[in-house]
Parts: sequence; structure tokens; C-alpha cells
Amino acid sequence: MAKSTRPFSGFEWMVALRYLRARRQETLISVISGFSLVGIALGVATLIIVMSVMNGFRAELLDRILGMNGHLFVQSYAGPMTNYDAIVRRMEAIPGVVSATPVVEGQVMVTTPAASRGALIRGMAPEDLAKLTGVSSTFMPANTLARFRAGTGVIIGTRLADMLRVQPGGTLTLLSASGAPSEYGPTPSLQTYAVDGTFRVGMSQYDESVVFMPLAEAQNFFGTGNAAHRIDVIIAEPDRVQEWRAPVMRAAGALTRVVDWQQMNAGVTSVLQVQRDTMFLILTMIILVAALNIISGLIMLVKDKSGDIAIMRTMGASRGAMMRVFFIAGASVGVVGTAIGFLLAMLFVDNIEAVRQVIQNAAGVDVFNPEVYFLTEIPALIDWMDVLSVVAMALGLSFLATLYPAWRAARLDPVEALRYA
Repeated sequence: MAKSTRPFSGFEWMVALRYLRARRQETLISVISGFSLVGIALGVATLIIVMSVMNGFRAELLDRILGMNGHLFVQSYAGPMTNYDAIVRRMEAIPGVVSATPVVEGQVMVTTPAASRGALIRGMAPEDLAKLTGVSSTFMPANTLARFRAGTGVIIGTRLADMLRVQPGGTLTLLSASGAPSEYGPTPSLQTYAVDGTFRVGMSQYDESVVFMPLAEAQNFFGTGNAAHRIDVIIAEPDRVQEWRAPVMRAAGALTRVVDWQQMNAGVTSVLQVQRDTMFLILTMIILVAALNIISGLIMLVKDKSGDIAIMRTMGASRGAMMRVFFIAGASVGVVGTAIGFLLAMLFVDNIEAVRQVIQNAAGVDVFNPEVYFLTEIPALIDWMDVLSVVAMALGLSFLATLYPAWRAARLDPVEALRYA
């Protein structure tokens, strides 16, 4: 009669760990276990890294988009808003609204003696521009905002300045087809402005195309009179923007429409989410393949150790003990592989920009073009819930992979095993 032992006793751990150590006749089994461990480690590390980069992309893009724009955009169906002062006061009286900013906006051609390029004029009052800390905190030189308040100059993105080969203190010419109205339609507007300074939000879409201009000067340049094209509303909690739509719409009055930042950037956020989910599914296959290797390795180990199993059974080891021995052997591969993968991922994510620079310098190519990815650096943000889900999935697959081989070891008939040993 089989003698029962305490579950996961020292005897079971000793036997399991001894089976994991390679001996000359068990080299193939050891190689399979090694490949399983490497596969799980690479799968876990890759999954955590990719999820962190995807989270970083989303956080950085949204942070820079929200730092450059309002959270709600109010426009009139009747054209430019002439009564925007009263609307701004009503909106700023709404609890949770941080600011409401009248904006004049239009497309222009920017020209310098060195180059020409299309750009977007954004006319704002200097005090409202100062509230966009994601922009104003990057102004160069330091007295840019003071010069902007005092004169009729403009502030441009650093990438646009490089393209036009113009520096703060220089001049540029703006040409717009939508100037002052006349009996024959809008007349072209052509003006030369001083460059008061530059800004850099780190998002090429803005750094190479946006030109800030004082609100009054923008109204004069586009011929809108005392009117604004829209009002940008900033709220205290952007993630709950839907709760402010109705109050802002009531404050805006009739014949107006309100668009929030989630609607404006739905394409970016949805694409990132689809990519994130797709990469998760694809990379999970790496861990699944490694788990299947654990199954094949353990089945071969059970077959190779059938004589040992029979001897231990005849000496009193229970079926449960044999099952736990092979469970420990397989689970150890999964646990160690998951731990190594986790540590590799943490190390890589913490140094991802340095790794990019090394690869870029070694290969001699730009592996992260800001014109393609909109950001100048690879972002990475660790979401510990994502990390927990990846680790739990890897451990779960590893544990499940041990069940069938362990069950086979427990069901082995010692008499038959000894007869054919």
C-alpha cells in the first residue's frame, strides 16, 4: 500500500530538481527545457516591453495633444463668433472649467529668404497662451512671452524654424488667401512679422506647422473684426469630458456645436488600441509555444524516468507524490522563465532611449523618425496591471502545461514499467 507523504515535501522537490539537471543521456530533455525557459522569458519580456511602449505612446500623445489644445471646442454654425466675450464669461463660471479661450485660426504660407512652407496660424491672447503650460514652458529664449505681449510678433515651432532657417529676432512673411472681405470676396493678406521666439512640445505635427499670433493681430490679418473662429475650453478632468458637454453647450447658446478632444482624436486613440490588442495576441503565441515545449519535454522525461517512477512507487511513493514531482519540474521552468523575462523587461524599459541611441548609432539609420511617429523620443510607461496580467498568463500557461505529463506519471503502472524497463 502506497504511503502518503506531505504535499510538496522536501523529497518531491529534491527529485524534481534532480530531474531538471542534465546528465549525459538526458541532454535532449535538458535542451528542450532550456528552450522552453528562454521562450517564456523572451515572451514575457517582449509582451511587457511592447505593452509599456504602447501605453507610453498613448500617454505621451494625449498629454501633448491636450497640452496644445483645449478639451472642448465650441464653434458657431453662423460663422465667426462676434459675442465671444459674453460666452467666455458664462463658460468660465461653470464649476470645473479652468479656462475658455477665444481662438482665430487659419492656413497660411510662411516665407523666408531661405524657404517657404505651409503653416497654421493660431491667434490667442498672450494671457491665454501662457495658460498652455505644455507650450509656454518650452519657449526659447526665456523672454519670449514678454516680447509676445509687447508687440505684434509671432512664436513658431522649433522644427518649422529649422525648415525656414530663421531664428528668434528674425522675420518671416505670412500670406493668406482669406484676408479682409471686399465686394469681390476675401482679399489676400500679406504681412511680415518678427519671430519673438520658438516652442517645442516634442510632437512634430505641431512643432513644424503651428504659428502663434496675438489674437488682435490675427483678427486684423484674417479680417474677422472683433470675432473668433472658436472657443477652446479647458476643464479640470479631461478624462471625464463628457460630463461638461451639456453645461458648455448651454453656456454657448443656440446655433453652436461642441466637439470634445476624444472625438477630435478618435482615430489616433483607436489605432493605438487596435495595435496594442493585436500585438498582445501575437506575442502571446511565443509564450504558448514555450508552454507546448514544456509539455513535450516533460512527456519525454516521464518516458525516460518510467523505471525510476516504478521503483519509487514500489517503495511507497503515492500517485499524488509522482504527480507533484513532475508538476514541480515543469512549473520551475515557467516560474524561472517568467522571472527572467520580468527582470529583462524592467531593465529594457528603464533604458529604452539609451538602447535606441546605441542601435541607431551602430546601424547608422534613424530607427525612430519623429516625422512618422510624431514624437522625438520612444515613450514607455509601465502599467502594473498589464505586467500582472502578463505574468499571471505566463505562469498559468506554464502550470497548465505540466498537468498532462504529471497525470501520465501518476497513472504509470509500476509493474508494467518494471517489466519493460
